Amino acid sequence: MAAQLAFGARMLSLDGHDDFNQGQISARMPGSDTFFIKNALCGFDEATPEQVVAASVDPAAPVDPLAPPELPLHQAIYRARPDVNGIVHSHAPHTLVFGATDLPLRPVSHEGAHFTDRLGLFTDTSNTVLDQATGEAIAKALDQGAGVLLRNHGGVVVGRSVRHAAVFAQVLERACRLQLLAEQAGVPYTWSSETDVRLKRDFVYADLSVRSYWDYAVRRVTRAWPEAAGWGRA
Repeated sequence: MAAQLAFGARMLSLDGHDDFNQGQISARMPGSDTFFIKNALCGFDEATPEQVVAASVDPAAPVDPLAPPELPLHQAIYRARPDVNGIVHSHAPHTLVFGATDLPLRPVSHEGAHFTDRLGLFTDTSNTVLDQATGEAIAKALDQGAGVLLRNHGGVVVGRSVRHAAVFAQVLERACRLQLLAEQAGVPYTWSSETDVRLKRDFVYADLSVRSYWDYAVRRVTRAWPEAAGWGRA
């Protein structure tokens, strides 16, 4: 799992999610009260399996000194969503800018289809998530969806595994970028029908497809950082 987190962090870096050492990627085994998360000091682009720390979903449990300050965000979502086993929170630029608008996300592209009607919006604060109450409010805005935009802060994407969460964080960034480009065109634009959205979810973003996207991204990471080939099973 530590290797998966490191690969996930590096692929997020390649997709433009870097913001100094900010942002997190976390994962847990299904049904576990313990999860693992990139530590607070390293950026996505320098994460390794050794820079992962363990944490509990219980806010009263002892906290590793290297755990990120936004731990409450992950704890609250894992408590609220037993189906979620991977979380990405980043300040990806197009996701952040899209969340600063009141635009609904449209299925302009394949990517938009995954999040259509499954993307929440949290507007209570744009500050760092430092307490359980804020984390729980974000989990409420997420509801049963695939992600939530944090107004003027970035986005949170969840998945049934860390592989899904990392892939779909990249999918959301691309969906936001493409719709913002469409908005800039200055002419009316179209998007996929409800039928096409359903078909795309069933094929383009089926589990087997997501695994192939993850495997491709791992190969990209290994080409960019050859040392990653020694991290173990991805």
